[in-house]
Amino acid sequence: MNQFTLPELYCPFPSQINKHVDVLEDYALEWVLRFNLLANESSYQRFSKSKFFLLAAGAYPYCDLEELKIGNDWLSWVFIWDDQCDISELKKQPEVLKLFQKRFIEILKGRKLTSQDIPMSHALADLRERTFQRASDKWFNYFLHCFIQYCHGCVEEATIRAQGIVPDIDTYMMCRRLSVGGYLFLTVSEFCNKFILCNDLRRNEIVKSLQIMTIDILAWCNDIFSTFRELNSGDVHNLVLVQHYLHQIPLQTAIERAANMHDEKVKALMFLESSMSSFGQELDIDLAKYISIMHDWIQSNCHWSSLTNRYENTEKLELANY
Repeated sequence: MNQFTLPELYCPFPSQINKHVDVLEDYALEWVLRFNLLANESSYQRFSKSKFFLLAAGAYPYCDLEELKIGNDWLSWVFIWDDQCDISELKKQPEVLKLFQKRFIEILKGRKLTSQDIPMSHALADLRERTFQRASDKWFNYFLHCFIQYCHGCVEEATIRAQGIVPDIDTYMMCRRLSVGGYLFLTVSEFCNKFILCNDLRRNEIVKSLQIMTIDILAWCNDIFSTFRELNSGDVHNLVLVQHYLHQIPLQTAIERAANMHDEKVKALMFLESSMSSFGQELDIDLAKYISIMHDWIQSNCHWSSLTNRYENTEKLELANY
């Protein structure tokens, strides 16, 4: 990290932390160990230092303990799989990724486990069962749609890595908006808060713009903090590195440009929120809840990114029983 300076990112939203955070810290590690998701001591140390429980406790500050546990386990599962997609042998094997993720989608649709399934599949089946018990069919179907989008983003990034190219900014944005898991976790936030966005708002173009802006903010924050890791691992799916390579500018300049883009996007999000017309009293209340969910995610992600050691380790990752 001493090769360059990371600027302080603009994040004006209040920081909240779930009252169950201490319980969650112990529970989070127990769950991944129960399903043997950490292949070795190195993976164990990586997970412990990542402090995903802090991200969950800040992103879901008001939910009850059981929903918080489920929300945290979705975070743990996706981040562990994300490492497989980014820094394991799978990162340049899109066809192999497709096979794994095809099986994950089958499990989320209710297919039974077999003796051939890997620990990630067993953990996913547990998550599906616990989530499905507490969620409506309508919510779960939309969540499944978001999960499929996330998987597609992972495969698209692996395809670009296999080609050995630096994507242009439009291609980078298309892939990153899916692979960062923003749609997925905003939907998990609905579950954790026992809330579901109505179809009128979900289909509204202004609300869609708010979602995209929030997801860009989450992605760019992660990209800025993960610059060192991805530079050393040879990855290019990062706003800083795309600008660094495509525009042939110094890395520090690319970091500062990315930080400025992040800050301007936050301001644009706030301006759009303040300039919206009323949807009517009932819908306005629901939209306010959803905007609060987005703010909680932005704040928690920014705060967690400054604390976690997740982005300092560039060691190649092994998948348990892969």
